[in-house]
Parts: sequence; C-alpha cells; structure tokens
Amino acid sequence: MEKVEEYMEKAEENYKVPNLEKGIAVLEYLSLYSLGRTLQAIKSELDISQTTAYRILNTLVRLGYLIYNEDTKHYKLSRKLLSLGFKSLNEHNLLEVVLPHLRNLRDLVKETACFGVLGDQKGIFIEQAQGHHTFRFVLSPGKPFELHCSAPGKAIMAYLPCNVRDYYLSQMEFTRYNARTITTPEAYMDELEKVRKLGYAMDNEEELSGVLCIGAPIFNYTSYPCGAIWISGPKDRLSKDVVRNSVECIKDTAQTISKELGYNQS
Repeated sequence: MEKVEEYMEKAEENYKVPNLEKGIAVLEYLSLYSLGRTLQAIKSELDISQTTAYRILNTLVRLGYLIYNEDTKHYKLSRKLLSLGFKSLNEHNLLEVVLPHLRNLRDLVKETACFGVLGDQKGIFIEQAQGHHTFRFVLSPGKPFELHCSAPGKAIMAYLPCNVRDYYLSQMEFTRYNARTITTPEAYMDELEKVRKLGYAMDNEEELSGVLCIGAPIFNYTSYPCGAIWISGPKDRLSKDVVRNSVECIKDTAQTISKELGYNQS
C-alpha cells in the first residue's frame, strides 16, 4: 500500500508546473492590493527568488494581466482578469434576468432598448429589444461601443472603482466625432460626476448627429456596475418631455434588474 501511495505522489509531482503555480500565487497576492505591490514586496511575501519573480511579473505584464507603473514601481492587476472572470460567470444567466425587463422598457418608451457590458477597452453590446417605430436602430451582438461618448459607457464608468476606471481612462483615445464629443479626460471626469449626481447618462448627439441615447447602470450583488441599459432614438422623436419620462423608466428598470441580481443600495 505504501509503495502505491509513493508511486502516486511521484506521478503527481511529474505533472506539476512550479512556475505556473508561482504565477498564479502572484495574481492571487496582487488581488489583495488595489494599488499594487513592488517587486521586492512580492518576492519577499511569496518567498520567490528575485530572478523568478521578475520573469513572472514581466511575462504577466507582456500578456496584459498586470500593469506596471514606472513612477511607483508597482505591479497591479489589469482589467483582463476581470474580463475573464465575467465570462466564467455565464453571461447568459445575466441576460436571462435583463431581457424581460428590456422588453418591458421598450414597450414603455417605444424606442429600441439595449443592454451592454464592459470589454477589455470598450463596451460590448449584448442584446436589444427593437423599438416599435418603423425607423429604429438595430445592432449586432458583440459590437463595441465607445466609453467617452456613449450613454452606457458613461453610465458604467461613473460607478467603477477608481483603479478600474483609471485603467480604462489610460486606454481611451477620446476620438472626436463632432463638436459635441468630449475629447479630454478633464471634461470626461466632470461628465462622470454629473452622471453620479443624476443617476443616468446621456449621449447628446456626441457620436451621431441627430441621435440621442439615455442609459443607466446595472449593479450586481457586490455593488459593481456589471452593465448598463439604454435607449436610442432620433432627436426629432425624443423631445425634452419624452426624455424626461424615459429617464424615469430607464432608472426604474435598471434598479429593478439590479435588485434581482442581489444589489442592495444601502
């Protein structure tokens, strides 16, 4: 019996990848520090040689799983891990919760109602309930959307933890589409503050002239903005009164979805 156990232990040892285990240990360790840690702190805490730690950290930075700050000499987790984690949560379950409410919202406002989440650098459109009007907007699942000039992008970005928001800001190019497009980080931060005060975001013809969008964030049970819902329509149909009424419908719908996902506003 002892020989069998000894054989099994040796076989198990043969299938271990020590540096992979150390790399995962680094990721788990850094998940505890939102501001990141230095090479010296990492190697000391995890009892890894400096050469090995340096190689692991550089590899993870090269692959996009870590971000290295030249000024502070800190390594911290990137958004890429969060993106992978979101995929593991089974997006279809989230969609099952959202879709019935998306259809109800469409029936209330008559315009196309959409749902999207964050990707690695931009937002990703997931699903829509097409509006009742003859002329309506139709998007393809997986289509990216800008964060600096879209209602859902602003709605999600306004409520992200600072370190995650800063990561996205560092990736944003602030492409100008017309005179109404926000093109500087300073103006964008002012806009996000406005979104937090109002509880909703708008794309006021900032990407497409003549098109308005109104969006609100969806929060999960950890109070994280896991997505956004929004409506899109031509400016001629979305008068000030229509926008005012639509805002309340969108905010109410977003709150209902968030509660079903376990969000507790208190």
